[in-house]
Amino acid sequence: MSIYLIIGIIVWLYILSILKRAQLSAFHFIFGSGGLFFILIALSNPYWVWFFTHAVINGIKLIGTSTGLCTVMSHYGMVNIINPTSPVNMAIDYECSGIIETVAYISLVSFLPLFNRHERVFFSIFGTLWIYLANIIRLMTVIITVHFGGGDLYFLAHSIIGRFIFYVLVIVLYYEVFTYSQLSHNLYYSFKAKFRHVIKPER
Repeated sequence: MSIYLIIGIIVWLYILSILKRAQLSAFHFIFGSGGLFFILIALSNPYWVWFFTHAVINGIKLIGTSTGLCTVMSHYGMVNIINPTSPVNMAIDYECSGIIETVAYISLVSFLPLFNRHERVFFSIFGTLWIYLANIIRLMTVIITVHFGGGDLYFLAHSIIGRFIFYVLVIVLYYEVFTYSQLSHNLYYSFKAKFRHVIKPER
């Protein structure tokens, strides 16, 4: 870990403590979530980037190879989209891993005053899984489009259609979580009730 990053984290924590003591909730949220985002991004390379990238690759491999839509070279992060005319090789890299969107979401949830500690943990895990599945849906949309429509549709599928679907799903997540809608409220308390039942089973 870089000495500059360590110093930055110490300064960030100190300023956060000042803002909290001063009860400046808005500034605490903005500075806290923004700082945590940059810290997590700095810490993510290379291990978390590798983890997220390979999680996406294995998800694609599970679906794509079983349906015959593509073949996956997990070690190289390559997806060969099969079609009759022009097969396309798609690389699953940093951009496709979804780590930036995941880190941004976790940073916001971690400092949103609306949630208590347990809710922050729950919605962080829930949102991470949601973004992961949204990313799988995005990439499978690209694969399906190119498989049936040909390599000429790759740019349209990858840069427009796939991204549109992904960000619509992320916006839905943000709306449901950050407005603390009835759906997210019920979801949290239903999981809380089930978890409590597991920890303390009825006698």
